[in-house]
Amino acid sequence: MQEFSVRTRSRAQLVDITDEVRAAVRETGISDGVATVFAPHTTAAITINENADPSVCRDLLAKLDRLAPRDEAFYTHAEGNADAHVKSSLVGCAQAVLVRGGDLALGTWQGVYFAEFDGPRTRRVWVSVSG
Repeated sequence: MQEFSVRTRSRAQLVDITDEVRAAVRETGISDGVATVFAPHTTAAITINENADPSVCRDLLAKLDRLAPRDEAFYTHAEGNADAHVKSSLVGCAQAVLVRGGDLALGTWQGVYFAEFDGPRTRRVWVSVSG
């Protein structure tokens, strides 16, 4: 298993981690298989989406804010970050990415993102490759 850190600068942010995941996959020497990318945090997530136009990230974060606003009267979680937990569950803490020829088998416009919902923080990402 490979591990790397991600530093976020905002409460909610999508960070393109494709290069870091790619490097972790290459380090294993596995040519064909599956890479599991996992965020071991309850207020963060991993997603795959377009990495060509930054407005996609803004749109995703804006929609998640509408689905799970920060201040809802019914939240009871004492830390004040209930929305971040909801967003993490909606997006998911892991993604599986196919590995082909020792590299990530992503579509032309796809990238792997770390999704921060309770930052800024320094977070960890784990990558496990099986082949």
